[in-house]
Amino acid sequence: MAKRRRLTAPDADTLRELDEGFAAKPVDALSMTAPIAQVAGEAAALAGMTSVTDRATQARDSAEAEQFRQAKAAGLVAQPIALDEIDADFIRRDRLTEDPELMAELLASIRASGLRSPIEVSATSEGFGLISGYRRLKAYQVLASEDPAFGQIPAYVRDADAGQDAYVSMVEENEVRANLTPYERGRIAVLSAGQGVFPSVSDAVDALFASVSKAKRSKVRSFALVHECLGDLLRFPAALTEKAGLQLASALRDGAQAELRVALDGSDCTSASEEWSVLSKALSTRGKSEKDPRKGGRPSSNTRLPSVYVEDGSELRGELSANGFRVELFGRKIDPTTGEIIMREIRRILED
Repeated sequence: MAKRRRLTAPDADTLRELDEGFAAKPVDALSMTAPIAQVAGEAAALAGMTSVTDRATQARDSAEAEQFRQAKAAGLVAQPIALDEIDADFIRRDRLTEDPELMAELLASIRASGLRSPIEVSATSEGFGLISGYRRLKAYQVLASEDPAFGQIPAYVRDADAGQDAYVSMVEENEVRANLTPYERGRIAVLSAGQGVFPSVSDAVDALFASVSKAKRSKVRSFALVHECLGDLLRFPAALTEKAGLQLASALRDGAQAELRVALDGSDCTSASEEWSVLSKALSTRGKSEKDPRKGGRPSSNTRLPSVYVEDGSELRGELSANGFRVELFGRKIDPTTGEIIMREIRRILED
């Protein structure tokens, strides 16, 4: 068996030599650091460097998120909305008829390439109200019956109610996409004014068709008059040409409403040409009865003068009677100051 070695404690001199040796030797700081402390330090250093990059990324993401929220609030971001949440009759529509051929083209385009332009809606207490995109909504409803994937339609959610902005937006889009007929323009002016959206038909025309010339707005007012007086009896109003509508409006201003309504009410037209034939006959008969003195009976005591058209599209009409002379201005508003000037000018002419 091995003999155990006896350990003896170093004396004072030996301990002093050891201390002097340690003091003279350079100290390696890293070698004196515990491993876990070294790892923690390195991790903290890396974390400090990473946090700078993260803060920059977070700031950029936050700015982009705010821009997105602003764009969404402004109605500039399209979002999918279920078809059954959209009220297509939120406002009165300006389009009277739909072209089957154009609808077929729209359906084919959406099937092949999707919807290129989202519709516009307004949030309501019960869902969403349609502002513009009536044909696109109808197309999606047809497609949804074939494929459930079309159950939602991309839409811009506008901050608007069923007021003036909604009507203006609808009309502007239809004017750009598919030009409205003259009658449809006049009709929507009457309908929107009737709902109290605009103070008067004239105000509605000015707001809805602000981008067109004064002469064109004057024509819209003429067709508005046609709708007001005959709209409930006309079977093919959208087929009225501009010339025909202006002719009817002129006759209506002359007091022909009763005769034209009797003619329409007693007819059974099956086409636009037949309907215009009835109206044209009523207009020609009325003119002859007034102007042809050979028909006998008491002649008219009033003489209508040829209309004078102002450059802005408004119309001046004059009528001589046994008691005097009457002048009327249609298609233009006159303020009191302008009215007084006109009156003084007439007086000047009479006194010359």
